Amino acid sequence: MPKNDSPSVAMFSTHEFERPGFEHYAGSDLSMTYHETSLSEKTAPLAEGHDAVCCFSEDDVGAGAIRRLADAGIKLIALRSAGFNNVDLRAADRHAIPVVRVPAYSPSAVAEHAMALILCLNRKIHKAHNRVRELNFSLEGLEGFDLHGKTFGIIGTGKIGEQMARIAHGFGCKVIAFSKEKSDALVEEGWTEYLDFDEVIEQSDILSLHVPLTPETRHLIDEDALGRMKKHTMLINTGRGALIDAGALIRSLKKGGIGAAGLDVYEEEEGVFREDLSDQVLQDDTLARLLTFPNVLITSHQAFLTREALDNIAETTVDNILGYFRSAELRNEVRVDRNVASGAD
Repeated sequence: MPKNDSPSVAMFSTHEFERPGFEHYAGSDLSMTYHETSLSEKTAPLAEGHDAVCCFSEDDVGAGAIRRLADAGIKLIALRSAGFNNVDLRAADRHAIPVVRVPAYSPSAVAEHAMALILCLNRKIHKAHNRVRELNFSLEGLEGFDLHGKTFGIIGTGKIGEQMARIAHGFGCKVIAFSKEKSDALVEEGWTEYLDFDEVIEQSDILSLHVPLTPETRHLIDEDALGRMKKHTMLINTGRGALIDAGALIRSLKKGGIGAAGLDVYEEEEGVFREDLSDQVLQDDTLARLLTFPNVLITSHQAFLTREALDNIAETTVDNILGYFRSAELRNEVRVDRNVASGAD
């Protein structure tokens, strides 16, 4: 690969809130062309004349898009996200286009958002806010429960799950966890007890998901898993939407199978989340049904959205790009032979 000290990058699915972090690096080191449209086979020709593309989790970097990127002369795919299940890694390998990502940007941001969902759902903050704005100061129906002393279950103790455990412990919860790889730090601190998956979902008063999306974890929380949870269990997902079978979740909520759900991600969120659809009719019947439940709180995949996280994403992404074009160094590369299909943290 020829050395290129000032590569040009086509940025897809860009939002106003993330541009300031990247503009800091624009100039002689890096030139960037921003596109609000997402990357797909249809839009890939927009990358013509650039050295690399930079895309986000909502982009469709499938085989067709990669073929067109290769035809356009693209030499690197840089993801400004941890997850990469939207990329056909085998196609990228066939076309000799390396893929790099941001493996960790701010574990605290995601874990803190998960706790915000818990607190809001538990103490009915969203309902109380709407009531007070209408001068309704009644307390009826706003009863919550003490987090202190409750059993807090965590599925996956990577960087985000580990931070989640510390936050839950700080609230006085008994923390239990299931993870393929145990956190040495949590074990040494003695704050978390590792159990089997079935034991965690059966014992948890609150269950928070922090695992990557793989063929093995798709619909990890299905009809069977939901049926084994306590009736008052609060289910939180800031990982990947497809970790939960949304249809099974609706059926469980309808019959009072679990207590509540806080979702920052949704299996079919592409084209919906992060978009303003306020003047349209929502076409996703499953999502529309979830929005009707008073004990379901949904945010638009915003758990990562802090100033610190955005700065870290920009810094790591730029470092990945410049490292490759200046010294042929592949930092944070995602390889086709990896055992996981998507990173959650």
